[in-house]
Amino acid sequence: MPQRTVLVVLFDGVQSLDVTGPLEVFAGAERHTPGTYRIRTASLDGAPVRTSSGLTLVPDGPLAGARDPHTLLVPGGEGTRTSDPELTAWLRAHGPRARRLVSVCTGAILLAGAGLLDGRRVTTHWSYCAKLARDHPSVTVEPDPVYVRDGHVATSAGVTAGIDLALALVEEDLDRDAALTVARHLVVFLRRPGNQAQFSAQLAAQTARRDPLREVQRWITEHPADDLSVEALAARARLSPRHFARAFRDETGTTPGRYVDRVRLEHARRLLEDTADGVEEVSRASGYGTPEAMRRAFVKALGTPPAEYRRRFRPAH
Repeated sequence: MPQRTVLVVLFDGVQSLDVTGPLEVFAGAERHTPGTYRIRTASLDGAPVRTSSGLTLVPDGPLAGARDPHTLLVPGGEGTRTSDPELTAWLRAHGPRARRLVSVCTGAILLAGAGLLDGRRVTTHWSYCAKLARDHPSVTVEPDPVYVRDGHVATSAGVTAGIDLALALVEEDLDRDAALTVARHLVVFLRRPGNQAQFSAQLAAQTARRDPLREVQRWITEHPADDLSVEALAARARLSPRHFARAFRDETGTTPGRYVDRVRLEHARRLLEDTADGVEEVSRASGYGTPEAMRRAFVKALGTPPAEYRRRFRPAH
């Protein structure tokens, strides 16, 4: 198996976790299968850089002395807001030579500025998707996914999404066992699929202020197959249905029904991606009751029925 060089670009104002998260994944894969990866870091002049959190990172050397890598990884951070023309020029000249272009968070802004994302589907941190799309109309920005693969270009959302993407790349380069070993060592999920939304239901909605409503939110997440009608949830919160519905909407920013719908959809997606359970079993476990009810929910929210969703997004075993 050929050794793959992973070159990580460093610059002042870089987000430290955008660098160290993927690096820990590739380093773990190298420990699992020695000779797989050669990991290098480089800044423009080879000098140490100060991250957005104040941490100082010492690169292995200057970009000028770096050999063309298999994987060129560009992290994000505050330093991407004002691109260094010299760094942009280096990326424009050397990016096309890499076998695989990877960005984490707002690193996509640097790649786009160098013209390396033209005609590509990409993502970035949710708060910068609109800016990226506005500044680079030739780039198709998808604001929802954790990461997006388009040919040899792979872009991810913020911070921890870089770990998800790196694990997916390790699974592609080696195998699922290697990625699983690394994930266990880092105590993270093996694979948060790229199509998964940057926000889960719990993150997309606000956390309720009052304990009874927070308890209801937790209950919904842990018991998607239970009776989650407004009446049942109101009884759990010890409120009248009308008072409960109004308070839930006011404190979370969404209605109980929409919250339940999103939790059930996420639960069903995880089961389809990570288990071999049949569609009927998944529909019952996720609170849909029947495969037809789940099919309607998938088509409405995702534009694809459950069986097709599983075919597209469940990894090969």
